Amino acid sequence: MACSSCSTGKDGQPRGCKNNGTCGTDGCNKLTVFDWLSNMSLPNGQKPFDCVEVRFKNSRKEFYRNTENLTLSIGDVVATQAKSGHDVGVVTLTGELVRIQMKRKKVSLDDKTIPKIYRKATQRDIDIWQKCRDREEEIKKRSREIAISLKLEMKLSDVEFQGDGSKATFYYTAEDRVDFRQLIKDMAKAFGIRIEMRQIGYRQEAQRLGGIGSCGRELCCSTWLTDFRSVSTASARYQQLALNPQKLAGQCGKLKCCLNYELDMYLEALKDFPPSDCKLKTQKGLAFCQKADIFKETLWFSYKDEPATWHTLSKDQVLEILELNKKGDKVASLEEYAADNVAEEKTTFENVVGQDSLTRFDRPKNKKRRKKKRRKPKSKASSNAK
Repeated sequence: MACSSCSTGKDGQPRGCKNNGTCGTDGCNKLTVFDWLSNMSLPNGQKPFDCVEVRFKNSRKEFYRNTENLTLSIGDVVATQAKSGHDVGVVTLTGELVRIQMKRKKVSLDDKTIPKIYRKATQRDIDIWQKCRDREEEIKKRSREIAISLKLEMKLSDVEFQGDGSKATFYYTAEDRVDFRQLIKDMAKAFGIRIEMRQIGYRQEAQRLGGIGSCGRELCCSTWLTDFRSVSTASARYQQLALNPQKLAGQCGKLKCCLNYELDMYLEALKDFPPSDCKLKTQKGLAFCQKADIFKETLWFSYKDEPATWHTLSKDQVLEILELNKKGDKVASLEEYAADNVAEEKTTFENVVGQDSLTRFDRPKNKKRRKKKRRKPKSKASSNAK
């Protein structure tokens, strides 16, 4: 990891983030922005931008106005304005890059409703904040028990405390509308705080909780992905993937976001490719496309009467046959074209790296051959004496 407090120790063991994502280095948090303008000074007469970006639990980031002209840097813990009371967060970006981020997220620079920063957090503020963060898991477990006892069809996925500990926001997912009025009353009575319920989608739930995907890496939505684009089964069809819901769905239960990563390349490659439902007219009969390989530019066709026998054709050959069919001509058969593609180069394995054979332990040991002692021939003198 980039974070110095989470990196591997001297003994080779990973130390892990013991600050629950609130360390001052801010190197292992989601969407960490590198301030590449930090070493550059402003032109003469220009004042520094008065807005800063503050990060809260998980991926929630908001912009605040520095009305008190505090000297802030990345990693400072600050007390910010809230609807009631104050919240505590970590500064993630300052300077002119905040102006760019606000334009990117379509936040008006002259908006007077932007909340402000009160002060740098004192030790008392940090202690209250950490104490509230430690209570979140216990309260989340207890709130789920209350929801189950009320037989509500909802799932409480995460809890976020306000910095002063006066309010807690509960994030939940549900298929339909849920009447949680009694739930709020029971939780407010049990915890003694103000309750706010906020419904999120299944993708946002996976983004907040995180996890490991089927590829073996951390989820894209919890590490770097900023927006959720719609994913359809057409993306899988263009990439010739099997429409298996168990393999195409992520941990959120929706189609994986990575299905859109290479989609543009496939669409560009398919522009000059024959359609998958094309039919070739031959004198032997009508042929249908059974399979296509975009990277090798190869298609497999079979006759209507012989669906089990496939013939390999290149993309150029198929386009040539389709062009002849448009003119009303028919080719003799697909075998004439497929015969040119049968002779393929046979690739043999060459041990260029010098690795040992995988079957080296399976070879029988050569038994030592016993040397036969040759008898010396008897001399003629000894034979005559007898």
